[in-house]
Amino acid sequence: QLQLVESGGGLVQPGGSLRLSCAASGFTLDYYAIGWFRQAPGKEREGVSCTISSGSSTYADSVKGRFAISRDNAKNTVYLQMNSLKPEDTAVYYCAADPSPVCRSLDQYEYDYWGQGTQVTVSS
Repeated sequence: QLQLVESGGGLVQPGGSLRLSCAASGFTLDYYAIGWFRQAPGKEREGVSCTISSGSSTYADSVKGRFAISRDNAKNTVYLQMNSLKPEDTAVYYCAADPSPVCRSLDQYEYDYWGQGTQVTVSS
């Protein structure tokens, strides 16, 4: 059974950092593009970042220079390091898998498998 499980969310002050993890089971991440998405209350789900097996990655303009995606294929896990967090980063963060060798886009409809999400709250 293919499963993605996010962890690492929490409450952090503006300017702080968090690292999210996305652990996969039932399949090997090597053959999938893995994306991070977020959804704030009352807003559409938006793509944040994507990475492929080679380590190549893409980012939404809103997080470039602040967030970094990485993957440990041996642990079958993808990470999202979030630095210089802002209140507008507050959202539920999801990871998702696209059975593609490249990051086709940050469009949620390209991704077939989703985790349950982890809450990130940036507030003083």
